[in-house]
Amino acid sequence: MRHNKSGRRLGRKPDHRQHMMRNMVTSFFENEKITTTVTRAKELRKLVDRMITLGKRGDLHARRQALRVICDQKVVAKLFEMIAPRYTERPGGYTRIIRLENRQGDNAPMAIIELVEEGYTAQSDAPAQETAESA
Repeated sequence: MRHNKSGRRLGRKPDHRQHMMRNMVTSFFENEKITTTVTRAKELRKLVDRMITLGKRGDLHARRQALRVICDQKVVAKLFEMIAPRYTERPGGYTRIIRLENRQGDNAPMAIIELVEEGYTAQSDAPAQETAESA
């Protein structure tokens, strides 16, 4: 029984699943967008958010932790120097999953996972602006 076991198995053995996710994270940060199945995208979101949080920390230990997951040093440099500084004000939720049509061959539900680009606005600021405009 799998009581309190988090994460999806994705029909793979643990080592295969880990390598697949490492390759997907590396490709994601190279292209900043990836098309995959919905379940893989949901699982990939966890790793991507964790890597961006490490990039926001920016110290040597965080870079080494990111290198344990991401396969390419150039991609880690891109994460720490270009991607993570975009999200310094955002507390989380760096990705969005957009559902697509099902894949033709096996009818698997497909999705695009991409980085959120627009600026972050705090929830407390939005209602104050609406009430000021309506008055």
